[in-house]
Amino acid sequence: MPLDNTNFPLVWMSYEEAPDHDHDEDFEVLEASFKRGVPFVILTDNAPTEDHEHSHEEKKRTALWMKKHKAELRTLVLAMIVIEPNAAKRLAMKPFGVAFAKFWGYPLRLTSSREEAMEIAGKLLSERAGSATD
Repeated sequence: MPLDNTNFPLVWMSYEEAPDHDHDEDFEVLEASFKRGVPFVILTDNAPTEDHEHSHEEKKRTALWMKKHKAELRTLVLAMIVIEPNAAKRLAMKPFGVAFAKFWGYPLRLTSSREEAMEIAGKLLSERAGSATD
């Protein structure tokens, strides 16, 4: 799941990865984003497919990393916004969103277009910025 934080506070994630992809680089991008101390949103325009599986070792490494960064995940990541144009696929993903939020500590938002995703991200970021100044 390559991550790109060059447009921070918008962090883009891709589920299209090369076979030799290094997940440690993804964690480094997230940790660099945490170090900014500013809330951000993760966006993706290619949702995971049913065959997107992780090895036992990857799952264990992810769980340990998440445990170490639980506070940052809950306070700095405002949401993951998945852009899925297909209404049936969005509907099918809704139940997954509940488990996702419990597991990662931030909500999963589904949208049909990049434009709508940017609107949602902007609203989440401005709401958080507004509450920080209150």
